[in-house]
Order: sequence, then C-alpha cells, then structure tokens
Amino acid sequence: MGREIIISPIGAIPSSVTVPVRKAIARNFGLPARTAPLLQHIDFAYSPARQQYYSTAVLDRLAELSPSPGCRILAVTYRDLYIPILTHVYGEAQLKGAAAIISLYRLAEYGPHSHVDENGLTTQRSIKEALHELGHTLGLTHCRDADCLMHYCRRMSDVDHKSERFCRYCRVWLQDALEEERLAFSSR
Repeated sequence: MGREIIISPIGAIPSSVTVPVRKAIARNFGLPARTAPLLQHIDFAYSPARQQYYSTAVLDRLAELSPSPGCRILAVTYRDLYIPILTHVYGEAQLKGAAAIISLYRLAEYGPHSHVDENGLTTQRSIKEALHELGHTLGLTHCRDADCLMHYCRRMSDVDHKSERFCRYCRVWLQDALEEERLAFSSR
C-alpha cells in the first residue's frame, strides 16, 4: 500500500462511472488507483432538517479508514450532500487531507438517482468533480480559469463548461505537490 487513491463507492455506483473515474485519476495523478468499498452507508451524516447528508462528517469518517499514510480516498455516492453555508455541494475534500467525496445526486444526466448515462454526461461530470476534489487533497485551491478543473462551480453549466484538464498553473502546482509528497514518503 502507501501512495495510492482508493475510489470508494457508497451504494450501487455503476462501473460505467467508477472505471472511467479510476482511469482518469491514475492518468492525472500518476498514482495507482483502485476501487474498494470502505463505507456501506452514510446514514450517520443525515440531517432530517435538510434531508441531505453532511459531507464533512463523511470526510472525517473516511479519513479514519485510510489504510496507510499517503493514501487518499474518494467516496462516490448518490446521496445529496451539503455543507452548512451552501444549499448543496457536488463534492467536498479535506484540503491537504486524505479524504474527498463526490455526489452523483445532482451530477446525474437525468436528475437525482438516475442510473442512465446515455450521453456519458454523468461520467464526464463525475471525472471532473473527482479530479477537482482530489486536487484539493493535494493542496490545490480554486482557480479563476473557468476552463480549469480547479474552477469553483456554482451551477451545473459551470461543471459542463470546464475541461477535464488542469490549467497550466494548476498543473505546475499539482506536479510540485506530488513531487513533494513523493520525496516525503520515500524518506520514511
């Protein structure tokens, strides 16, 4: 184990999403990526008042489940996520931390709980959000470039607009973060 990224489906997440997400992660971060369910459910994070799931609580639980230093976990769920200051989030991550999560609830091509991805739109959105959130775990912050993966998205049209690539500046930050982590991990 060690420096790897685990894609952790929560519930019945189709391989039509998890496999392309895993491949995009491995390609963009140059780290081994595998799929392994670490959480069976996120009921502990449910807010009856909001009828949503508090993503920060899920991140805390995921970080506790990290099998080794240098490992990152990306959870994928169909549950609707929130943080207190926003009505919903497509995902969340621990800045320079071990855990990230994305929700297909709003990313799904035909709306909440849709398992249909005729045009591959759900998969494209999932890849973008997965890479974005994992970028945060490596210390990347939001980018002003609307085409960059690290651009903050307020609306689904923002997600659809941005590319599946980091801009030139974020790519440099990412490579520096990965190299710094590699050096720190190899000195252990």
